Amino acid sequence: MTTQRLPTDWKSDAMRKRIARRYASERRFKMAGLLAVALSAAFLAFLLFSMLGNGLRGFTRTEIAVKVDFPASPLLLDPNAITDQALANANLPMVTGEVVKKALGANAEEWVSPTAWTVLRDAIKADPKILAQTVTIDLPAATAVDLAAKSKGSPEAEAAVDRLEKAGLLHTGFNFGFLTASDGTDPTQVGIWGAFKGSLLTMLVTLALSFPVGVATAVYLEEYARKNWLTDIIEVSINNLAAVPSIIFGLLGLSIFLNFLALPRSAALVGGMTLALMTMPVIVIAGRNAIKSVPPSIRDAALGIGASPVQVVFHHVLPLALPGILTGTIIGMARALGETAPLLMIGMRAFIATPPGGITDPATVLPVQIFLWSDEVSKGFVEKTSAAIIVLLVFLLAMNGLAIYLRNKFERRW
Repeated sequence: MTTQRLPTDWKSDAMRKRIARRYASERRFKMAGLLAVALSAAFLAFLLFSMLGNGLRGFTRTEIAVKVDFPASPLLLDPNAITDQALANANLPMVTGEVVKKALGANAEEWVSPTAWTVLRDAIKADPKILAQTVTIDLPAATAVDLAAKSKGSPEAEAAVDRLEKAGLLHTGFNFGFLTASDGTDPTQVGIWGAFKGSLLTMLVTLALSFPVGVATAVYLEEYARKNWLTDIIEVSINNLAAVPSIIFGLLGLSIFLNFLALPRSAALVGGMTLALMTMPVIVIAGRNAIKSVPPSIRDAALGIGASPVQVVFHHVLPLALPGILTGTIIGMARALGETAPLLMIGMRAFIATPPGGITDPATVLPVQIFLWSDEVSKGFVEKTSAAIIVLLVFLLAMNGLAIYLRNKFERRW
């Protein structure tokens, strides 16, 4: 004999308390979610504001207008025979110090950058006729003066800034050299072009190696490989490789590409090959998921009108899976662009004073350049590090934006 279940009394005190507890639990869960989002946004805002506060100053440089009387200077150069060797023998650092002291007073040579003589050299090379003239040349300020002009510095530097500002000889403007120069020892003269070009060359090598191999692997595993224990092992291995720490790939690149194959150390070729090993599993997984998302009816329809299996894959499946493949590839490349550990393992932390001319030349990349500048003692490198981080973030955002654009452009709906 079964007992008949009585209907629920929704108006009873016990049920009302139960419903109230349920609603209270839902409100607490919602508040916890909102708190987590607000906390994450606060940390992100703090990171962005602190980075922009220092980084935007890194794109500017303080310069001092110095009146240079070339005929009266101790510079012995023939305007008709200006060569690199003649300029190298002219002792321009000493001449620059004498010129600054004559124009601004005793001990004023400490107000200009130690590499200010290069500006004098470039001015002479650009127009040798100034050797017979008196001209005003903007020389980069020393790090202490530069920091005091932008924010706050030592009392001596602030006194120098006040004196120069009253004389109308000091100005701060956008530093185009930061975008065109390479690494250096003077924070007022360094730039990110060498590291940026090294990143571009490294990413080109990574893309050229990982994309075709990764897509071909995804097509084979999804369309042609038989489902057996061997393919199961390959699939598990690829999924595990995608989760392997990046430094392991750096050790692999060090042992294979440098020690065994004896390829050039600190070259974009070796860096690209190492990052290709790390990026390839990500492309394979993204490619397989994109190929799986193509409806089986597309394959059946193509086979029904007489297409061969190869034509089905390359004429119908791959074009439809291309948005997902490209999105996964670019996101994998963006991850590779931000990696530092594997590149440090293969020696891409060298001091690169000139941009690389090719994939076999010594090079560095933006993350490694940021790491090296963050380890410098001079306070002037703090804002340069933040500025380089801004450049790297813009590069990453551009790559992710390109992924979104390509996905929307080639995406098909059915």
